[in-house]
Amino acid sequence: MTVAAFTFYLFAISTIAGGLMTVISRNPVHSVLWLILAFLSSAGLFVLLGAEFVAMLLIIVYVGAVAVLFLFVVMMLDVDFAELKAEMARYMPLALLIGVVILMQLAMAFGTWGYADAVTANVAAPAGDVQNTAALGLLIYDKYIMLFQLAGLILLVAMIGAIVLTLRHRVDIKRQNVMAQMHRDPAKAMKNIDVKPGQGL
Repeated sequence: MTVAAFTFYLFAISTIAGGLMTVISRNPVHSVLWLILAFLSSAGLFVLLGAEFVAMLLIIVYVGAVAVLFLFVVMMLDVDFAELKAEMARYMPLALLIGVVILMQLAMAFGTWGYADAVTANVAAPAGDVQNTAALGLLIYDKYIMLFQLAGLILLVAMIGAIVLTLRHRVDIKRQNVMAQMHRDPAKAMKNIDVKPGQGL
């Protein structure tokens, strides 16, 4: 067995084990930690495929941001996990049915799976001396620049729409007036009160 094959099996087994332990762990903090292991192992698989840029994105975005955010939410919020598990038990038959349907679809897909004769060992390697990140940048910002900009514009419109739909000025909420605070008179903001001994304010 070569070093590449051993590394692939190591990352694959750790990815599957991390995903399985994420689902079956009783402690939510342990589930998030197992999820981080699955993300790191998946990044290792991407490195083996020659997609270093995607691997670094997976580590930076998912491990460095999303998984850490999950960990903070789980550790700092007082969530009643017993109530959540009770609610989850109600939908367990439906979840099992959906899982069986997905497994049947995967079995049908892998039953007809085949490999072409001209498959090389490193299909993700860019042609010539261009590195993987440079090839991805040329593909996004040169060939598909219009689609990339349109996708960004759609996300911007969606973000502005979400802000407009959720921004509601309510009269029962006291809001901060920055200009009034900046232009206040210090002489009127405080006053000295001579409190007599034995008396309150």
